[in-house]
Amino acid sequence: MLYDVSSSYFEGRHCPLAKLGYSRDGKRGTPQIIYGLLADRRGRPVAVEVFDGNLHDDQTLPSALQKLTERFGLSSVVVVCDRGMVTKANLKQITEQGAHFITALKSPQVKKLASARTLQLSLFDETNLAEISSEEFPGERLIVCRNPLVAAERARKRQELLAATERALSDIARRVQAGTLHGQDQIGLQAGQVANKWKVKKHFQIEITDTSLTVTPKQAQIEQEAALDGIYILRTSVPARQLKAPDVVRSYKQLKEVERGFRTLKGPELEIRPIHHRLEGRVKAHVFLCMLAYYLTWHLREAWTPLIFKDEHPLPATDPVAKASRSPAAEHKAQRKRTAAGTSAHSYKSLIAELATLTRNTIRLPGTEATIEKLAEPTTTQAKALELAASAPVIA
Repeated sequence: MLYDVSSSYFEGRHCPLAKLGYSRDGKRGTPQIIYGLLADRRGRPVAVEVFDGNLHDDQTLPSALQKLTERFGLSSVVVVCDRGMVTKANLKQITEQGAHFITALKSPQVKKLASARTLQLSLFDETNLAEISSEEFPGERLIVCRNPLVAAERARKRQELLAATERALSDIARRVQAGTLHGQDQIGLQAGQVANKWKVKKHFQIEITDTSLTVTPKQAQIEQEAALDGIYILRTSVPARQLKAPDVVRSYKQLKEVERGFRTLKGPELEIRPIHHRLEGRVKAHVFLCMLAYYLTWHLREAWTPLIFKDEHPLPATDPVAKASRSPAAEHKAQRKRTAAGTSAHSYKSLIAELATLTRNTIRLPGTEATIEKLAEPTTTQAKALELAASAPVIA
């Protein structure tokens, strides 16, 4: 089961659920509600729950676990959740209830393993996936992955941020050298305003006197951080006989399906945000209806795969860490913008728009009570879409 949370902002002042908290909508200072979405391993929504807007992510996990074991009566459960979702108490509760978990280590934990030499970076000279163990995590498996594309991107971004910070500090140093800026307090004030603008101040040694400003990059520290670029570590309690290391990675990557669900819920079609209801029951009903709408959307996307740009026959991923590749048929569909049947390929949104042109007109004859119902003749694409939707298996 995949689990993650998101938030939506509230318009108004009076709602028992609306509280100030970390806004994922970029609406700082605006009340919000929190909701957690449970989905199966394919991303199909199963349940949703609404929480107070100031509740921390990890405090929602026990409620989701209770649904799985008590409400749904599942005897074998593996909960896949983001690293920000788990605490020691949560993981203990999961294992005590006979369930398993898959999550990821946080950055400080990865650095600690590297500094203790439990994590040998030389492992990745020949491979991008390895399984290790540590006394810090007894009874757990640690799956270490290195994505070279992510590593290259992080290295590029770090270099740009370091260069921008060094340029800004160099401009101040030139003013100090020219005598237009002096005094330790004034120099420190000016340097402080730009030193951490790009969040890399920790990589510079800054020395200030009344008449000088010296900036020196901490090269050893920069190289130490760069060595961990692209590396992430998954932790799981699932035994190896039940789930091999590559399958653990694939399972964790499926969290992208929950993120896709949140994007759809917040999109212009479903519009879960902003929240306008003031009564708690109505807020929960609004979120539940949006989840049902997403459930329908999920099934329609699956049914309409031959008509939209979605890959009909995705290639089996031999390397779970590497970027997924599309099948030749999907690439051909994207390039030619034509389906295998020769009709125009659509996005989900454009296909819905085309179906919206199907109309039923009521014609009234003047001077009589007689009426005639006239249905628009569906196009080839519309007829195929209706046929696929009617024949699609929907699992409740």
